[in-house]
Amino acid sequence: MKKVFIALIFVWSFAGFISAESLINAEEKDYKFTLSAESGFVTVISHEIQFGLDGTKFDYKKEGNQDVLFPFNRYEAQLRLFDNHGFFFLYQPLEVATKTKAARDISVYGVVFLQGTALDLIYSFSFYRVSYVWYFLKDKSNELGIGLSMQVRNATIVFEAADGSEIEVNQNVGPVPILKINGRYAFENGFWTALDADGFYASSSFFNGSEFPFEGYIWDVSARAGLELKNGINPFINVRFLGGGGKGTSKSKDARGDGYTDNRLSTMSVTLGIELR
Repeated sequence: MKKVFIALIFVWSFAGFISAESLINAEEKDYKFTLSAESGFVTVISHEIQFGLDGTKFDYKKEGNQDVLFPFNRYEAQLRLFDNHGFFFLYQPLEVATKTKAARDISVYGVVFLQGTALDLIYSFSFYRVSYVWYFLKDKSNELGIGLSMQVRNATIVFEAADGSEIEVNQNVGPVPILKINGRYAFENGFWTALDADGFYASSSFFNGSEFPFEGYIWDVSARAGLELKNGINPFINVRFLGGGGKGTSKSKDARGDGYTDNRLSTMSVTLGIELR
């Protein structure tokens, strides 16, 4: 996270010595790029998981020490064509690693971690997202658009005894289609606000990216406020609610145990960022 802040400060400082209207865009072009990076902290609001119909419903926040703040970074690039068409590419790393001692026997797909066992826990749910937005309302710098996103999850969930005696690893990669809303409002004094929301719920295997019936949902909603400076440099503060979940039984050949999973996560993050427009 420190490296991200150093890079953002360097770009911001360097921009002060450049007289061009934008660092990365020419005014007369029909296409424009926007790059943004943000860094801050994320807190877990609630997080429960169960692996196996007979498995333990484990509360990560109460039992897994996810009750502190964790680093949070986010990186996004946008290509705007003819002012009304936006194409986004997002990379969202999200990994929470904690240590705890089992307050009770914990069963994960038949692997039992006895009460008192020291545990190393990793919950990694990073994802990539590609989006298209059509801005149907436009008034100078003010705009509102709707679109579609395709998200690829890259999940790794680990329960491991600290002495290495027992370990259970669950990994998953898969696509998820999502609906998207994106809007921005600029004030005359240079301040601006923006809303970005991705969300979807589905219980059909076709829509949730699985090969079997599986209830899945996701939401990623943020509100940000920033200041427009010269050279296309826009510092901002962002508050984001990010979460989702899934419940069902996998029928695939490589499914762990009986294949049943119930995973529900809610988080809130606060970040500072820089936008290059």
